[in-house]
Amino acid sequence: MRLVTWNVNSLKARLPRVLEFLAQHEPDVLCLQETKCAPEAFPVDELRAAGYEAAHHSGGRWAGVAVLARAELGVADARAGLDGEVQADQARWIEATVAGVRVASVYVVNGQEVGSPVFDEKLRFLEAMAARAAALRDTGAEVVIAGDMNVCPTDADVYDPAAFAGATHVTEAERRALAEVARAGGLSDAYRAVHPEPEQQFTWWDYRAGHFHKGLGLRIDLILASAGIAGALTSVHIERDYRKGTKPSDHVPLVADW
Repeated sequence: MRLVTWNVNSLKARLPRVLEFLAQHEPDVLCLQETKCAPEAFPVDELRAAGYEAAHHSGGRWAGVAVLARAELGVADARAGLDGEVQADQARWIEATVAGVRVASVYVVNGQEVGSPVFDEKLRFLEAMAARAAALRDTGAEVVIAGDMNVCPTDADVYDPAAFAGATHVTEAERRALAEVARAGGLSDAYRAVHPEPEQQFTWWDYRAGHFHKGLGLRIDLILASAGIAGALTSVHIERDYRKGTKPSDHVPLVADW
């Protein structure tokens, strides 16, 4: 199976790139974040024409998540939202079953500023994720939680840790909370399962000041996989070229094969 996660930063703006990606890489599952669609504006027909069905949680201008799967695989038993998240209307979690795998697409709260109410909301969201991950583990199914975690798991996932001192995405509180999601769900970071050496590879680069061309990025998009999937991985890679070209997202696809 080939599963991909990609924060597209507006599905309307990025739909041609998404359709290009589907045609080129033919994933079985594509998890999307920041779709920024009203429910009625989600491009169901265009994706179906490309051979994909979707379960989506769409909240309008902000956030929005989706799980796409090949039409022959389908998406079943969709569930939107997390028990315990502070602002459920922000549409940050969707899960569905595809070919026997429970797949969740997630867009974690950014946090804005350490110590702010939104930062506390981020930690609460990660706590809610951990609780759901534990519940999914108890089902005995293979599980993938994929998406924009808005947390760099280690300093190796930050272009310059000193530049982020005191900022969000790198605090011990955020890293502990993300690690608890993995622990509670019995999940592994798929990228590090295949690439254990802490070389710097990124999935996000700021649009400003040429950060992409300067290599100033973060690895914040993750695929967390249960043991049966993590042990069967044959490849995990970052599609860096999708940060180039016409109207790129500031994130790129992360691709896992097993």
